[in-house]
Amino acid sequence: MKDGYIIGLGDYEGKKEHDLSGTYVVPGLIDAHVHIESSLLAPAEYARVVLTHGTTTVIADPHEIANVCGVAGIEYMLAGGARTPLDILIMLPSCVPATPHDMGGARLTAADLARFRGRERVIGLAEVMNVPGVLTGDEDLRAKMDLFEVIDGHAPSLSGKDLNAYIHAGVQSDHESTTLSEALEKLLRGMYVMIREGSTEQNLRDLLPLVNRCTAPRCCFATDDRHAGTLVRDGHIDDCIRKATTYGLEVELALRMATLSAAERFRLHDRGAIAPGRLGDFCVIDDPDRFCVLRTFKRGVEVIDRGYRPPEVPVAPMHARVPVQDEIRITGAGEARVIGVVPGHITTRDLRCPVDAAAIPDTGRDILKAVVTDRYRGRGSGVGLVHGLGLQEGAIAGSVSHDSHNIVAVGVDDRDIIRAIAEVVRLGGGLVAVSGNEVTTLPLECAGLMSARPYDEVLRRLAAVEAHAGELGAIENPFMYLSFLALTVIPELRVTERGVFDVGAFSDVPLFC
Repeated sequence: MKDGYIIGLGDYEGKKEHDLSGTYVVPGLIDAHVHIESSLLAPAEYARVVLTHGTTTVIADPHEIANVCGVAGIEYMLAGGARTPLDILIMLPSCVPATPHDMGGARLTAADLARFRGRERVIGLAEVMNVPGVLTGDEDLRAKMDLFEVIDGHAPSLSGKDLNAYIHAGVQSDHESTTLSEALEKLLRGMYVMIREGSTEQNLRDLLPLVNRCTAPRCCFATDDRHAGTLVRDGHIDDCIRKATTYGLEVELALRMATLSAAERFRLHDRGAIAPGRLGDFCVIDDPDRFCVLRTFKRGVEVIDRGYRPPEVPVAPMHARVPVQDEIRITGAGEARVIGVVPGHITTRDLRCPVDAAAIPDTGRDILKAVVTDRYRGRGSGVGLVHGLGLQEGAIAGSVSHDSHNIVAVGVDDRDIIRAIAEVVRLGGGLVAVSGNEVTTLPLECAGLMSARPYDEVLRRLAAVEAHAGELGAIENPFMYLSFLALTVIPELRVTERGVFDVGAFSDVPLFC
């Protein structure tokens, strides 16, 4: 290697040599789609973790912080990426807000995105989640798509002629498939399929039969939303490779998905393989079957952890009005729309359950109150019902609430719900669990999405708040599931600061049918 690039393979003499006898060298791993904000770590701290797992490039969509801070959020992620050896390549957020119904802290137009075209490390347009806008020819969305040649998709359950039209409009990939038949239809229509394995969105086992020697060039791995605890405990793309081989995929195909396939999808012809003219990005592993990363090299230089450096903290709005009990009280009885949490997925079910508001919370049937509070303009709170989070007492709340990132809370007692929301507001953003006199928190100083602290401290605080939630009866990774309750672009049912939202009908609906 010279000047960060591979000169060739063979018998050379170097000014500096590394003896890697007894190990294997594979190209640097690539995450094809990730929201760094979901790790709860600032960009440089995120990089410290994933570099140790052999990842040298991530394709990041900063639409979480863009929904909070707008253009300044994108600039923040670009500046954070410049502080680390990890290549954080940016796909610009296409839908801020996610839908015309939603409004977070910003609205980005085609003109706002155009100023980033040609910037170093900006490579395309991120997941186009406004599917109705694509199909009906929304002018601003069309203008955004016309800015870039590389365009990612977001089309859960889209099929048939609507899928054809979506692809014809210029969308090239999708990471939202949850069934093999859905992924196969998209693949056969020419899309790249990103197989997702996040903290709660775990689709790898179901989709892996899609991959064979013919299809592997069109398949990549993506983590999408993987928080710090999962990254440190299980790993990153190396975890995807280990799982894939455990489920029966040839290690060579798993490696191709994690390297060359992702590089080719994003037209990154300078990486993805160990070959002359490519970047000297590679990792050293002990054995292909175990795939334990021993060392990582970036541009020919071994990555050495230089330790924690405090990040900049972006200015972000927090103008929430903490609700009073009358504002979150529900009345009535009859068949209610209840959000059904699906373990291992971010999709939800539209459950229709007989409910008497006077009997909520119904811990016996695990039907609890969910509240979303507007953090930007103090316009109040919306209320819904959720099944599957498991709480038996207390409440949990957080300012991580895709995609608008209002404050979301679920609890057994209205007073605890209000206390949890108030604590999130006091922190300026964070994750909170409350019960009795006990309050456990993870402050998220960076836009209410990421911590400004070292990753090991974040892990301790995250473990503490999750342990507290677990003592209240919550399921594993409760804050991840909580964060998706307001995501109006994923079927079937959600709750926003306006109330219940039916994704299929693409409209607000009453709580009671």
